[in-house]
Amino acid sequence: MDQPRSFTVSCPVRACLSGEDLDWVGGRSVCVALDLYTTVEVNPPTSTGGQAPHEWTTGVWSFLGRHVGGLPLGPPPVAVSSAAPSASGLSSSSALILALFEALATAVPSSRPIPRDTLVQWAYEYEFGFCDGGGMDQLAIALGGATLFAGRSTGLPDVLDHTDFPQEWAVVVVDSRTAKSTPDHIRSVRTQHRACDPVLAEYAHRTDAASDLAWQAIRTRDLSLLGTAMTAAHRAMRDLQRMSTPLLERLRAIARRISGLPMKVSGAGGGGALVGICPLENADTLARELRAAYRDDHPGVRVIVAGSVPSNS
Repeated sequence: MDQPRSFTVSCPVRACLSGEDLDWVGGRSVCVALDLYTTVEVNPPTSTGGQAPHEWTTGVWSFLGRHVGGLPLGPPPVAVSSAAPSASGLSSSSALILALFEALATAVPSSRPIPRDTLVQWAYEYEFGFCDGGGMDQLAIALGGATLFAGRSTGLPDVLDHTDFPQEWAVVVVDSRTAKSTPDHIRSVRTQHRACDPVLAEYAHRTDAASDLAWQAIRTRDLSLLGTAMTAAHRAMRDLQRMSTPLLERLRAIARRISGLPMKVSGAGGGGALVGICPLENADTLARELRAAYRDDHPGVRVIVAGSVPSNS
């Protein structure tokens, strides 16, 4: 009996440089896709990778069954590996779900190829079902490069502009390895949104302006301006929406003192990671300095240097 064909699908993660929640609250957001890949292997020859959360594998398979039809009762076996830290605010969950959709769609017997735009839409709909968030994560991952979004109250956000991220820059990720909950955060912000909370309105106003500045910086390759924009975005997250934590602020202050690197929370906050942008030529040295600075008081902190993923358009 022939062994089932084994194959892999990989998706990057993304860092949000400005505009968390604005993809559904309304306003502009800026994201960059990072070369920290989540890989799904279908019909792995050996069980060397981690297993995808069972409910996601079966859930994606059931979702495909409702839209494609003719699927076997259960999904094929899959193994998962990831270079990205989990629960870090880099949308590793969205990367895994999109990779599952692409991999399992390929595994559908006798199925016509499903356009990637359709799979991105389905991945957004599936994740919305339990997370209730916007769709910039799925689009940023699928598009690669850097993307400027305009938020919409429902559905995927609009893409205002899209380009390659400057290759002479690197993204430094400081993973605090502290737990966070994106669904809890979104639930809280949706309560604010329904109540027309003026604090949320001020956050959206300030962060939209920071996103405009960040996009100008990317387009003009002005690293100093990008740091200013990310600092403004972080302050709005921290001061208005309480998305930072004392630990994240300590890690951020150490990075500023050691290297002068401006850093901001990426994602829902309440834990997770900080991200900063620096010249590629300085990135490894800077990462070593940060690891040394964190080692004694914060030994669990992980410092990662990531590059950007080329644009797919």
